[in-house]
Amino acid sequence: MDDKKPPVFCEKYCIICKGARSGNSICKKIQNLEMKIFGEQGCPFGKARTRYYGVTPDEKLPFDDED
Repeated sequence: MDDKKPPVFCEKYCIICKGARSGNSICKKIQNLEMKIFGEQGCPFGKARTRYYGVTPDEKLPFDDED
């Protein structure tokens, strides 16, 4: 995996992570379960997001990345 490319899937396309970060309670429950199964950084896409941005999949970015 190329660490210089932003991990776009978790940030913009994952229904669960994107929904959980925007406040959807069902998505938050699913994401919490996923993070218990895969670890605190979540699935491989969440791990890539954590490495790149320094925040876990359940946290919003510390800066505004709206395109």
